[in-house]
Amino acid sequence: MSDSARDRLLLLDSASLYFRAFYGVPERAPVPSGLPTNAVAGFLDMVATLITRYRPTHVVACWDDDWRPQWRVDAIPTYKAHRVSEDAADGEDVPDELSPQVPLIVAALESIGIARVGAAHYEADDVIGTYAMRYRDVMPIDIVTGDRDLFQLVDDASSTRVLYTARGGVRDPDVITQAFLEGKYGVSTGDAYADMAALRGDTSDGLPGVKGIGDKTAATLIRDFGSLAGVREALAAGDPTIKGARRLRLEEASDYLDVAPLVVRVAHDVPVGDVDIHLPADIVDPAAMSRLAVEHGLTSAFDRVATALRQ
Repeated sequence: MSDSARDRLLLLDSASLYFRAFYGVPERAPVPSGLPTNAVAGFLDMVATLITRYRPTHVVACWDDDWRPQWRVDAIPTYKAHRVSEDAADGEDVPDELSPQVPLIVAALESIGIARVGAAHYEADDVIGTYAMRYRDVMPIDIVTGDRDLFQLVDDASSTRVLYTARGGVRDPDVITQAFLEGKYGVSTGDAYADMAALRGDTSDGLPGVKGIGDKTAATLIRDFGSLAGVREALAAGDPTIKGARRLRLEEASDYLDVAPLVVRVAHDVPVGDVDIHLPADIVDPAAMSRLAVEHGLTSAFDRVATALRQ
């Protein structure tokens, strides 16, 4: 662990947060710029809340430079296919009122001094996975997301947990530890969760999974055979405990199971470069922040972030 007992890394699944802000924060009164700003204001409020509550010393706003990487689509063509916009070739279907707010969030992060990191051909999940592995056993890590996929990074030994915002938002997230995984899903590690997720599939990501296998059956298989690889080895060896319809369905899904781990597991080796991820003690570019605040009616939101930094 870090020499400093207070060091803590906060990894933000940025798109997950600003989409939540967009849908959760009411439309705001008109501002001088004429742009919608509910997602920006909500995102900044979330950042202020997280900094105040968890007191991180390091923060990374992890970014989707490629929300649907071709290498994942090549492996499973249905991957996120239902989210592709009809109006933009291979672009994500983003609400019209949200699109102009994303550059404002980028500018806001830059003015505050919070590192924003993405990588060509990788999703924010992969950036998160890379930082989680880089700083595992260096300092405790909190991953803030509304995406269950990142449960695979949970690791009690290195104090890596997920603050899951899908139900209670950043003010009352579910804190995902190995005990939570065991109690909720019947798997005891993040790695086991990833294997279970590959078997189960995920309709929200266009992953078909194995027909007829849900959370409980997938967890049972992983517990019985140790891993997805162990399940497949037992299947190939004719293990008599895998029989009937379950055996047939696993055999029929062989091609899917060949590639599912590649798609489901987040990358751990994204080229994120050498970026200063220390959280500043104050706003790093007050002039830029002031311009954004005045033009877009964000004074109160920026003030909350500034107060959180100075505490």
